[in-house]
Amino acid sequence: MKDVHLVVISGPSGSGKSTAIKALEDTGYFCVDNMPVPMISAFVDLVSGTEEADKVAIVVDVREGVFLKGFIKVFDSVKKAGYRTTLIYLEGTDDVLVRRFSETRRSHPLAADESPLEGLVMERKLLKDIKFHADRVIDTSAYNVHELRDVIREYSSGTMTRSTLTVNLVAFGFRYGIPAEADLLFDVRFIPNPFFVRPLRNLDGRDARVRDYVLSNPVAADFVVKLKGMLTYLLPHYWKEGKSYLTVAIGCTGGKHRSVAISDAIADTLKTDITTLRQRYRDIEKA
Repeated sequence: MKDVHLVVISGPSGSGKSTAIKALEDTGYFCVDNMPVPMISAFVDLVSGTEEADKVAIVVDVREGVFLKGFIKVFDSVKKAGYRTTLIYLEGTDDVLVRRFSETRRSHPLAADESPLEGLVMERKLLKDIKFHADRVIDTSAYNVHELRDVIREYSSGTMTRSTLTVNLVAFGFRYGIPAEADLLFDVRFIPNPFFVRPLRNLDGRDARVRDYVLSNPVAADFVVKLKGMLTYLLPHYWKEGKSYLTVAIGCTGGKHRSVAISDAIADTLKTDITTLRQRYRDIEKA
């Protein structure tokens, strides 16, 4: 294995690529935004062996134009040459990406005379192969700038040291879409919904009254026991195989009651001597 670690950041406009590359720069990566694809291999060879650039990161997106089609072939050649590589694809929901991109007051690179949404549709088609080959897909929809920086820094650190397995526990609502980054997905909509209990409707799963209602159900209680057992079994095996980042997603209808209560109930199981836990209630303010 050669001594350069190459991280490639990709994704549609508004997904947070600029924030991600700045976060990597802050952690010591030599960063280049929008490097022409044909130059990637030569660039990595150039910096190999230099003390100043043992960690490099680049952004690859639709600005590459005709060169974008050759990215996977070039990226694979870097791998085969013996360099350590990580491909991170940032994603987001349409409404979030359109809002973010519109805030820049720029026209979309693929739809100068059309709406940003039409540009995003075309952009995703062009990037689908890169997303398919990504080592990690991160849904940035619910992250602010500071949270995204923390995630990128944490993940980039994990890919280098593999000292712990970072577990991202996400409670979400199916109404707002499945988290793109989910590795393990559990649907808890089979549990009675506190939304239909008037005194509980405006509370959320962090409230003891909602939590007690959810977990007092025998089926829910049994599910929590079985889920804890499965995760206790799986985590050491993921860690042993070198996985550095695992997302466990728990979903209910709106992401406010059941998914939150269940994720809280299993959170302690995900805190071990080989894991670092990050917990997020993605849709709790939407429901």
